Amino acid sequence: MPATRSTPDIIMIVVTLMLLSIGIIMVYSASADLGLYKFDDAFFFAKRQLLFAGVGIAAMFFIMNINYMTWRVWSKILLIICFVLLIAVLIPGIGMVRGGARSWIGVGAFSIQPSEFMKLAMITFLAKYLSEHQKKITSLKKGLVPTLGLVMIAFGMIMLQPDLGTGAVMVGTSIVMVFVAGARISHFVGMALIGLIGLAGLIISAPYRIKRITSFLDPWSDPLGSGFQIIQSLYSLGPGGLLGLGLGQSRQKFGYLPEPQTDFIFAILSEELGFIGAVFVLILFSLLLWRGIRIALGAPDLFGSFLAIGIIGMVAIQVMINIGVVTGLMPVTGITLPFLSYGGSSLTLMLASIGVILNISRYSRY
Repeated sequence: MPATRSTPDIIMIVVTLMLLSIGIIMVYSASADLGLYKFDDAFFFAKRQLLFAGVGIAAMFFIMNINYMTWRVWSKILLIICFVLLIAVLIPGIGMVRGGARSWIGVGAFSIQPSEFMKLAMITFLAKYLSEHQKKITSLKKGLVPTLGLVMIAFGMIMLQPDLGTGAVMVGTSIVMVFVAGARISHFVGMALIGLIGLAGLIISAPYRIKRITSFLDPWSDPLGSGFQIIQSLYSLGPGGLLGLGLGQSRQKFGYLPEPQTDFIFAILSEELGFIGAVFVLILFSLLLWRGIRIALGAPDLFGSFLAIGIIGMVAIQVMINIGVVTGLMPVTGITLPFLSYGGSSLTLMLASIGVILNISRYSRY
């Protein structure tokens, strides 16, 4: 392995910290009224986000100094641990129910979301598997089916919670990794048809998902029901204009847009900072994607390359889904915006994942 670079990718560090800083500011702006109403503390959510950010930054810089090949050794164990946690979260008395989903394990406010950590564990395992069996991935029976079969088992367990957003990100990231590894497009077409049938079954099995699809196509058909979130999100985007209403001046956060500090924080950002603020955030995400791809292309081995492309692919897919929902281009699904949305497990995982890429960048030839 080449000698360690003197410094990791500085641009990636700066961009990550900029996104994180914007996120903390926007979490406070979006949640101050809600925090004051529910907890008599306007800084309730902002203080917790600062705590999560502190833990995440510490994890990022700590992991940045751990040789990324370590994750290759522990990939199977990490995957098994995450599968055990996915089983445990479904057990009444262990798993915590929030917002209709049994997705958390912990005590009170101190809880983790196993499905979030499964995303990184699956990426790590697939990076190891694909680096060792890349030639097999061109075979449908020996490579593609077993690989995606494991992914779909994890997806099925996540859907038992249910958590479609996190599951979709994991599946999408896995498909990107398998495609980059050299899987045949013809195989993807066939499995995509099977996947569409399965997706249709998932939608039909839950009436609320059917409502989300119909509200996505025509949210004004049920403006006070299934179309409410999309309409309120669009009402946030419109008034923002070019420069926005000003930081802290959002109207939609006052009881109109549910949980504005989480899934719909980009709507509040667009309302307060306008088109320019929204584009600036998208540019930062684009820079992060560019640096991640460069690091992946310059990695000294296949494991490092697949690991980097998996992590940056996870970030990119999550950003596209979140912003697609906020702008009405995709059906509503619960997924956070990386580095900006309020949330402990998601934020910590994302920062820790960036730490892994930063370590790869210390060996990358770019």
